[in-house]
Amino acid sequence: MAEDNLTAVLHAAQDLRLEQRTIPQPGPGEVLLRVASVGICGSDVHYWWRGRTARFVVEAPLVLGHESSATVVACGPYVHSLKPGDRVAIEPGVPCRRCDHCRSGRYNVCPHVRFCATPPVDGTLTRYYVHPADFCFKLPDSVSDEEGAMLEPLAVAVYSCKRAEVGPGTPVLVLGAGPIGLVAVLTAKAMGAGPICVTDINEKRLQFAKELGAHYTVNVSGRSTKEAADEILSVMPDPPTALLECSGADSSYQISILVGAPQSILVTVGRGKPEVTLPMTLVTVKEMDIRGIFRYANCYPVALSLVACGRVDVRPLITHRFTLRQVEDAFHAAKEGVAIKVMIRVQQENFPTAVQDQAAPALV
Repeated sequence: MAEDNLTAVLHAAQDLRLEQRTIPQPGPGEVLLRVASVGICGSDVHYWWRGRTARFVVEAPLVLGHESSATVVACGPYVHSLKPGDRVAIEPGVPCRRCDHCRSGRYNVCPHVRFCATPPVDGTLTRYYVHPADFCFKLPDSVSDEEGAMLEPLAVAVYSCKRAEVGPGTPVLVLGAGPIGLVAVLTAKAMGAGPICVTDINEKRLQFAKELGAHYTVNVSGRSTKEAADEILSVMPDPPTALLECSGADSSYQISILVGAPQSILVTVGRGKPEVTLPMTLVTVKEMDIRGIFRYANCYPVALSLVACGRVDVRPLITHRFTLRQVEDAFHAAKEGVAIKVMIRVQQENFPTAVQDQAAPALV
């Protein structure tokens, strides 16, 4: 093994450095991984640009990255499910496994969960990384490293659709056509939902959503919440019963409540301001449910199955690729909105310039 563990370390807002770190060794139940692909998430961008996201603040050097695939290099004691050479997707949140939340299957809300690239836990933008084997999912040969990294945002979409009780024939409204909104479209479609309507303020993203399978799109830019709601109801044959808010915008929450059918379910996926004003009387008279989600639980196997069997194709969402040495350029591409999903090929050394999928839409 080459003694090369190049790592992207955030020291403070807009202070991202490439450093060599010692290659870690796996302990009991752990595997040493050679990281392959890492997608950049919106939370990574917030840490890089602002030094924080929501209640999490960077107070010490932090390795970013949590949407990841890798190859097993070595196994610690008591690892029997994996062997060197296996390619895996990394589920980045590791709970305590002992609290009531974990034992009931809701380990995503474990108060002691350690999540990659969430202070003070380091992430995966590094050449070598150690992780518990039971949170690594073996990839079949038909699933690429990049698709393996995309299982993380896809797991968010799977969990969101489960919480919204999406099933065959469910009319779905997805608010926000960012990466999570787009994988929500793919997931809802794979679950047999329809019709699916998507809202956003960017017409090119809406067009892309339609190419992925959305039946209707509504551009809400410059419209009041009532105007936007009226337009949604005019294009959808029936009011949506599952509403996936993926933008975090105040107006999107309000639109959801205006258009939701009686006894519909609004799932709050996006992260916006800590306090939002909502028309709660309408929630009451419609008997609407508002359900939060925090990451996901027990969704990686479903996400992997959806990709492996071909029911979900996440590849079109990967529009820009960089090497680890181009990490600063990768974050700028993610922040400036020119990409849908930025992927970093951690082990690859040579891209003369950032590689952009020629079939991907220009989003700005």
